Amino acid sequence: MSWARKFSCHLHSWQAAVGEAREAQRHWKENKGQFKAEWKASRRAGRQCEETPGPPPTGFSLLPWLLMGLGSLSNILQGKTPDPWIGGAGLLTFNSLYIYIVFRAFDRERREALSTRVALLLMGLVTTGLALGYGDNWLLFFPLLGLATGAVLRGPWLGKTGLLLAAFAGAVSAVHDGWNGINIAYATFLSTMVTAAILSLSEAVRELRAAREELALRAVEEERLRFSRDLHDLLGHTLSVIVVKSEAARRLAPRDMGAALTQITDIESVGRQALTEIREAVTGYREGSLSTELDRARSALTAAGIEPVVRRSGPPLTPQTEALLGWVVREAVTNAVRHSGANRCEITVAGAAERVRLTIADNGDGTSAQPAVAGIGGTGLKGLTERLATAGGSLRAGPSPRGFAVTAELPRDSEELATAALAATATASASASATATTAPEAS
Repeated sequence: MSWARKFSCHLHSWQAAVGEAREAQRHWKENKGQFKAEWKASRRAGRQCEETPGPPPTGFSLLPWLLMGLGSLSNILQGKTPDPWIGGAGLLTFNSLYIYIVFRAFDRERREALSTRVALLLMGLVTTGLALGYGDNWLLFFPLLGLATGAVLRGPWLGKTGLLLAAFAGAVSAVHDGWNGINIAYATFLSTMVTAAILSLSEAVRELRAAREELALRAVEEERLRFSRDLHDLLGHTLSVIVVKSEAARRLAPRDMGAALTQITDIESVGRQALTEIREAVTGYREGSLSTELDRARSALTAAGIEPVVRRSGPPLTPQTEALLGWVVREAVTNAVRHSGANRCEITVAGAAERVRLTIADNGDGTSAQPAVAGIGGTGLKGLTERLATAGGSLRAGPSPRGFAVTAELPRDSEELATAALAATATASASASATATTAPEAS
């Protein structure tokens, strides 16, 4: 009874596979109009369609080849086949095994399962028995066997398997047809290799489409990270300046209204500039200027009661270098104003023939490192370290003999530098709309 239970299990598996295929086919038919409308709209808009509308790949695409067995069925019905009950049972068994195999061939896990390989072996034995017993039209089952073999066996052993199967089919066919068995051998080899090539190519195309979708999702995630870093740096510095100048205006108002009004005017200017920068960051056209950031650093440090000392030497820098160093100045000065407790901050820009060094050092107690180094998700000095590393540079931050220091080094000009600057300051128009929805979370 063990063989009956195994046959029952295989029958249930085959019925389940056919049911899944029919369900997928039904889903496609019900939504065929929507799929085709989306595909046409994509073509009219000039976008590449993700996938041509069509039914999902299933064993139904290989079922029409069973029509090759109609000649054998005709011989049985016309009484030309000896022992027709044996021939009919063999035909039914062959068709059942063929359907079972081809419906499992489109799922890698099922295709590589032992039960599928056993079914393929049984199909080969049935084909051999029918070919040796009857010949004639029954020899056409060998190309069908090759088709099932190509659908299941894909890989480095396919070529050798196809040659061996073709040679075996030719030898068995020669028992009845002599040299005409070469035609069966050729048809068997051709069906094996062509089926494997077509199915492997279609599977590779599906995998490439899945990989393309994954890359698109990663690009959106990277753009979201870039936007959150830019927004953190922009708002962190701007809000710090506004808070410091507001406190200065509050202290000056009772005794010097003119100086207080000057601070309030600066607050208004900083706020307007922040609005402009945020709009530029959203649209992806913001470009940093080191000179502008140094001027803002002087203003912010002075308003916080910290004496700024700015030194700059060396030849002019490229826009990409200035953009990245501007972010470092913005972040380091913001941390110094917020957390250092210093009364003096030195900013030094020293350019050489191949590299440029920026140093921001204060005489505080070094606590400004804590909120920056703890930045998670690409914010603070951690995010700047990643940007400079991408550009072939480096960023070091830590206590110094006189307080706390941040040192950044960059090559004067390189392909990596240009790429990093574009990644930090430019956004493609297609991804700008996707990142705009994350602005409230990033802030």
